[in-house]
Amino acid sequence: MFETVSAIIFTALTNIVIIFQGCLAAGVPWGKASMGGKYPGKYPPKMRVVAVLNMLIMAFIAAVVLSEANLMFPKLNPISGIGIWVIVVFFVIGTIMNTITPSKIERIWAPVALIQLITSLIIAIN
Repeated sequence: MFETVSAIIFTALTNIVIIFQGCLAAGVPWGKASMGGKYPGKYPPKMRVVAVLNMLIMAFIAAVVLSEANLMFPKLNPISGIGIWVIVVFFVIGTIMNTITPSKIERIWAPVALIQLITSLIIAIN
């Protein structure tokens, strides 16, 4: 049950990140809240492609988490046991990076990444 709740929380937060990246890709001027604030305003075309790639990566990460929690995507089970630990490490790094970013507004992502770290770790341990 705790694993299921963790997977749902993780996926909900990941969907928020995916929506944010989609907005960046669509030209919403929120660049200051991403990539250390290097691209304030609208992302340039190359970074919009990066935002789309981030969306795909985050969707795959969510699928691996849901698979490891045995909620969806059973065909990913062969890789989800190792994948979940890669995800935990990814969110350790993400939490650190969002905490130390020079962009003050980007720090709003630090608690999101921390919760994703905690929930993915719960899934990994179970």
